[in-house]
Amino acid sequence: MSGTQEPSRWRFLITPRWLGWHVLVIVCVLGMLALGDWQLRRAEAGNALSWAYTFEWPFFAIFAVVFWVKTIKDELSPAADGGPPPEIALPAGAGQAGGAGQQAGAGEPDGEADEQDEELAAYNAYLARLTKEVKGHGRWHGLR
Repeated sequence: MSGTQEPSRWRFLITPRWLGWHVLVIVCVLGMLALGDWQLRRAEAGNALSWAYTFEWPFFAIFAVVFWVKTIKDELSPAADGGPPPEIALPAGAGQAGGAGQQAGAGEPDGEADEQDEELAAYNAYLARLTKEVKGHGRWHGLR
């Protein structure tokens, strides 16, 4: 037997950050259950609308607990790093980011590269026009 032990997988649950989350979840769940009880009392007093809230607040409390448990499970078993990211299909004329020394249209016949350059220029002009139109948006509403 060795003198050093591997840290427990559950040890992260007692860090200050996680203790704060635990307290927040407990307070929220108790608050939602109290609100459900309050709505039940109002419903019994004759407020018909409160019957819906009587069942809604406990449902929210259950949802909070399920989300909390799922978050803990996700923290225990993070996504496996299964190698390189999947290949993403890029639109015509878009270059791969990070390609050292690569240019859009490299290794293609000149006619095909020119056609892609024209498409890319037209697309960039379209994006510039949209950006110009959006910059003034909201001024009529007093937002800027």
